[in-house]
Amino acid sequence: MSAEDPVRLVRARDGSSWRIGTDADVGWIAAGTSVSRTITAAIPPVFEAYATILLPGGSEEQDKHDQAVLALLSEQSPGQPWWLGYLDTGADDIVFPGSPMVTLYAGWHYVLVQAATWRKQDLGTFWKGALPNLMFPANHLWLFSTLWDDDWSCLGGPAGLVGRFLRHPDLQARPVALGQDATPPGHRAL
Repeated sequence: MSAEDPVRLVRARDGSSWRIGTDADVGWIAAGTSVSRTITAAIPPVFEAYATILLPGGSEEQDKHDQAVLALLSEQSPGQPWWLGYLDTGADDIVFPGSPMVTLYAGWHYVLVQAATWRKQDLGTFWKGALPNLMFPANHLWLFSTLWDDDWSCLGGPAGLVGRFLRHPDLQARPVALGQDATPPGHRAL
């Protein structure tokens, strides 16, 4: 390890070792977002296209939604390691209690974990129900973020990926332009 490489924290769980992220791993997000009602409240202005995706209301819709999101993101980043962020709300599972946290958005704290690739079986017990609050591949090709006080997720990435989200029958997605209020029609930003 060179003097420039940060010391990496690794945690064990379910027979696997998981790399814990640092503020340096999300610096590109923190530097490009600001408190606002635009898409840049969650996604930095570095992508070709943006969208918001409504969160579903019921468990059957949740499963379809989550599977669609994961399939589309996985197709975009085959074999690429993913960073998964779990927001410390006091009620949600942050996966590795006591781990260092990164700070994003309006001072919110996340445990950031790197998975070798996205495969549900790799994540064992830490993917139950709702998806992680934050997901992005190591190459930063896209970013999927669900802010804890919103009932939608935000996506930034290549136009083709965003287009597939917009056309997917199990997702309620809409395009969003930089500078535009990202709040979906009929919803309220808190």
